[in-house]
Amino acid sequence: MTVYADWCGPCKMIAPHFQRLANQHSSPKKVAFAKVNVDSQPEVAQQNRVSAMPTFKIFHNGTCIETLQGANPSGLSEAVAKAVQLAGSGRSAGEQFKTPGRTLGGGSSPRSTSSVGLGGRYTGRTLANLDLFQQFDAQKAAEQSRFNVHNTQQRAAPPRASPAASGSGSGSSAKPAGGATRPQQRATFKTLADL
Repeated sequence: MTVYADWCGPCKMIAPHFQRLANQHSSPKKVAFAKVNVDSQPEVAQQNRVSAMPTFKIFHNGTCIETLQGANPSGLSEAVAKAVQLAGSGRSAGEQFKTPGRTLGGGSSPRSTSSVGLGGRYTGRTLANLDLFQQFDAQKAAEQSRFNVHNTQQRAAPPRASPAASGSGSGSSAKPAGGATRPQQRATFKTLADL
């Protein structure tokens, strides 16, 4: 797909090359070439995030696999050659749907050989996960969490000394040797509850 504008000089310059590639490589239901005029179809250009002109987008199975911006004939030829090769190597539409489909609630499908007990509904890994889930006690985990605002054992903050108490010299606080006073420690925050 090329996105162009009638007033764009580089778009006019590469248009014959694009037309030549389209005539040479077009093939029904495999490779298609399209032109989008940005002035008459701005929603298509906006949907494909076109920011420069000309822009060439190559799609495969509905997904953009390559984007080229600017009038670069050799780059465009290489990109088209890759796209044609990709389209030619793909399986035909009939081959893609040869395997039988599955329907929800439909006939029996092959059971996993690792299914254990309970009518084959749960595999060994599922049972192990269920066992772990049943052992997990959310209430107990929340009570023991370090983020629990009511848990005083792990959140115990160091007592804050007031400036008047530190200078009195009485009580249990002793001055370090040499007569120097220890600088007051700053409070640290761990959670919003500590504020």
